[in-house]
Amino acid sequence: MRTIWRRAKQTPDKRNKINEQIKSEEIFLIDENGDKKGKINTMAALAMAREAGLDLVEVNPKAEPPVAKIMDYGQIKYMMDKKAHKQKVQQKKVETKGIRLSVRISRHDFDFRLEQAKKFLIKGHKLKIEIVLKGRERQHPAKAVEIINAFIESLAKEEKLNLIKEQDLTKMNGRFTILLVNKK
Repeated sequence: MRTIWRRAKQTPDKRNKINEQIKSEEIFLIDENGDKKGKINTMAALAMAREAGLDLVEVNPKAEPPVAKIMDYGQIKYMMDKKAHKQKVQQKKVETKGIRLSVRISRHDFDFRLEQAKKFLIKGHKLKIEIVLKGRERQHPAKAVEIINAFIESLAKEEKLNLIKEQDLTKMNGRFTILLVNKK
């Protein structure tokens, strides 16, 4: 059977309507100086905006009648885009870092993973600690819980860390996981 590909529907621009896009008969007009002109016919307001060399921008479409303002739309659009970009850059992205332990982990490996975990938490990342039980290890799930608890206790001894369990210890098919966060 042949697949029919359809083009994705374009979402309408969520910005304000400008000039001829304004469909209402009457609007409440605010001129370029911020003075309120009151209810005016849309065509008359559009003529005033063109006379001033600016755009007629619908500021509040839900009001009765809709509020429109005479302004330079290109400049406003630029400022809005700039503000949105600045907010996006300032947003902090939190990564989830993983540490995998095993039931037969040596002391050196345990200490090495402990130092890595401290670095991740101090940098502000979330930490996912997991143990995967293989073969006969599945018969001793208490040992896995014991190792994870020892790891968390060792992390809690660090003075710089204020550990909070974001997700409690869960077991699924021989895999134990827990999610920790450093709250400052």
